[in-house]
Amino acid sequence: MTSKNGTRITWLGHATVLLETADTSILIDPYIAQNPKYPKNFALPAKIDYILLSHGHGDHISDVVPVAARHGATVVAIYELASYVGGKGVSETIGMNLGGTVQLNGVAATMVEAKHSSGAQDEKGTHYVGVAAGYVLSVAGGPVLYFAGDTAVFGDMKLIGELYRPKVAMLPIGGHFTMGPKEAALATSLLQPEVILPLHFGTFPVLTGTPEQLAELVGPKVKVMAWKPGEEYTV
Repeated sequence: MTSKNGTRITWLGHATVLLETADTSILIDPYIAQNPKYPKNFALPAKIDYILLSHGHGDHISDVVPVAARHGATVVAIYELASYVGGKGVSETIGMNLGGTVQLNGVAATMVEAKHSSGAQDEKGTHYVGVAAGYVLSVAGGPVLYFAGDTAVFGDMKLIGELYRPKVAMLPIGGHFTMGPKEAALATSLLQPEVILPLHFGTFPVLTGTPEQLAELVGPKVKVMAWKPGEEYTV
């Protein structure tokens, strides 16, 4: 956890993000062991209070079971995905659904829409685990953050902007499986954040979008972080 002076967001490669406030630590979409961009020698906090899952694809949930067990975390996900990981050995889960809000030690986590697929695959095949989602994270006494998850741009991002007024938006920009820079620029205009933290780029060759491309499209009024895995942003 971080000081009361800020909320710290650390990018751990791909779409894996560690959020630390004065009151809680939250890991989003843990993809660690097989993540080629996970920062070498980065040590997660001994205690992680919550793990948030946006959807069921392996590059977002592959490490949820061992991380939850090792760090004592409760897993938050859409109801069907929470049930699925519970069946895989996660002992503490909170199942929720689109439009709902849960309180996580000073962070109100609201589940919002995303446009993406969400099947989970294991040795028995592909399983229905609900739909893909994003999260609006309202930190008590601090900023409102938006984690879009894997998504295309969609018009109701404007509603997310109007309802929650996120200061920081974490958006996928790599393309191929999600938005690329062109679409993320439109998402930015709908959401109206002050800062964009790009995710889901550079992990694999097909994810060709870059923060520099997005920055050129959105112009100087919005800060686009050209960060590398292991770097952090404090707000």
